[in-house]
Amino acid sequence: MELTEKTIRKNYVYRGKIVNLRCDDAELPDGNPCLREIVEHPGGAAVLCVQDGNVVLVRQYRYAYGEELLEIPAGKLERGEDPLPAAQRELEEEAGLIADLVPLTVLYPTPGYSNEKIYIFAAENVRAGARHPDSDEFLDVVKLPLEEAYERVKNGQLRDAKTVAALLLYKNK
Repeated sequence: MELTEKTIRKNYVYRGKIVNLRCDDAELPDGNPCLREIVEHPGGAAVLCVQDGNVVLVRQYRYAYGEELLEIPAGKLERGEDPLPAAQRELEEEAGLIADLVPLTVLYPTPGYSNEKIYIFAAENVRAGARHPDSDEFLDVVKLPLEEAYERVKNGQLRDAKTVAALLLYKNK
């Protein structure tokens, strides 16, 4: 059975600093018309860094949820930016660490309405760098024993999708 939907026309509703919003005219596989709301996002890069049995996380307030979350260091890609140097940049900016990075996975966090991809890397040969978060970034570095991080995933205390995915992949590698 054919599953591909055809884009007839991309209709931009909003163009922003981080995301664009479209409401596209599309065609279903059976030929019927439909509308598709899409959030265009340039993607992100994230790093799972395990050092001396601890996972390096950042705690920051996430406005959309109205709460503080614990997450692996991560950041938005600039349009067209290579994910590897972006991940290296974010690890140093947010956690003050430098490392060799190995691809872990590419995560599609919200495939129902966004084209965002998050490139997740694992850190190796970790060493000290210089922490320098962006001017609008307020965060704390938290080192959590790896087993405690797994426990927090199991009991729902760690809810950030990229962090959960990275930890579970790391545990099962």
